[in-house]
Amino acid sequence: MGTCMTVLQLLTGLGLTIVGMPVTLLLVFLATFLLQRKLSEVSISRLVQIAVNISLASAVLCAVLMLWRGIAQHPIELGDWVITPYYHLKFEFVLDVLSLSYVLLTLLLCTVIAGFSTRYLHRESGYGRFFVLYAVFLLGMVTAALSDTVETLFAGWELVGLASVLLIAFFHSRPSPPRNGLRVWIIYRTCDVALLLAAILMHEVNGAGDFDHLVGGEAWPDHEDVAVGPHFAVLGVLFVIAAAGKSALLPFSSWLPRAMEGPTPSSAIFYGALSVHLGVFLLLRISPVLDSAPWLSAIVVVLGLASACFAYLAGRVQTDIKSALAFASLTQVGIIIAEIGFGLRYLALLHLLGHACLRTLQFLRAPSMLHDHHQLENAIGTRPRDEELPWEQKLPAPAQLRLYRFALERGYLDALLEKLVAQPVLAMFNTFNRWEQRWALWLDDEQAPPPSKPDELAIVSAMRKQP
Repeated sequence: MGTCMTVLQLLTGLGLTIVGMPVTLLLVFLATFLLQRKLSEVSISRLVQIAVNISLASAVLCAVLMLWRGIAQHPIELGDWVITPYYHLKFEFVLDVLSLSYVLLTLLLCTVIAGFSTRYLHRESGYGRFFVLYAVFLLGMVTAALSDTVETLFAGWELVGLASVLLIAFFHSRPSPPRNGLRVWIIYRTCDVALLLAAILMHEVNGAGDFDHLVGGEAWPDHEDVAVGPHFAVLGVLFVIAAAGKSALLPFSSWLPRAMEGPTPSSAIFYGALSVHLGVFLLLRISPVLDSAPWLSAIVVVLGLASACFAYLAGRVQTDIKSALAFASLTQVGIIIAEIGFGLRYLALLHLLGHACLRTLQFLRAPSMLHDHHQLENAIGTRPRDEELPWEQKLPAPAQLRLYRFALERGYLDALLEKLVAQPVLAMFNTFNRWEQRWALWLDDEQAPPPSKPDELAIVSAMRKQP
């Protein structure tokens, strides 16, 4: 009994260390900023590598201990924050197959990216800013991966989104990165509303945001029978919308190529490996809710396959390698989403882990691969081509033209979202603004004393004509 308690206490300490090291790294960066001390590139590199390596070692020890002692899951409670008769708020982590697999993947790839970035961004003016955002992203990913409550997940979810958008707009001296970062931020915030509504609904139904109240206390992927009801169906739909926004599924796929404006290391770790799979992780965590409603699983399958087909077509016509890799990532993410809809959880998890590692390697290898490809073209005197034509080139010419136009315009998603969402919302707020101005002018007419001189009347009229 004493040995078992010692192992559980050790797991708790190691789990807190996994999260604590990114927190410490971020606090060190903030402290140096407040003290107006500028860290050298060597100091930043060492701090990042120490923090990530300690977290990675702690995660590996957790996995070894749990396998050795046969522990399926281990919760780590951080205390109750709010307790009322109808409301319960707490932050809690959990160590199980899903969370440990994802956090190990996160820390392993973050270690690789940190080593690559110290050389890739050498003497870059935004070197320190990049690693501050890197620390925010690392903390968000670790928090979301180990979360056992929807509040903990939402905290990590928002940190990841904030770091992603700021790194898309990293090269802010050019007009395109900030503009694309703003577009991604709008899509993120729109879909994050669904996750926030899901958290509110969980509290309304269960009085708490614990995932145990939703899927039972058994270790993932086992679960208790989920009560079928309209609130569970609404909850599943909200989770699917949140996952679709974070993983760039249809109809939110237009932000993914825009995210390639950031540095290559952030493109590799965010939109090729970790951030784009966060929606997949969410659906794996709440997969029993999908199983409770066959029609919801069918929607997930259709959404995943449609996103995969769209990404394949759009990726075929991309002229830059980062956008082509982004759509290739979306193709695999769509297939993983379909696997979750079919109930193949272990297959989806293995697919996620393998795809993230492969795509990270491809993004980091892309610049040198282009250089090697150009050298090959110069050596043979022509561009190498495949002997067998792809299937779309065997279609009739009109069908090829329509398919090419559809892929080149990326499914017209930007135009549709702007026409059906952005413009109506903007028109609504402009209408509210006009009503407010009329109401303010009416109040001015009611409350202002009449002007005593003609010149004062002219001044007041001129002021009221200004927008």
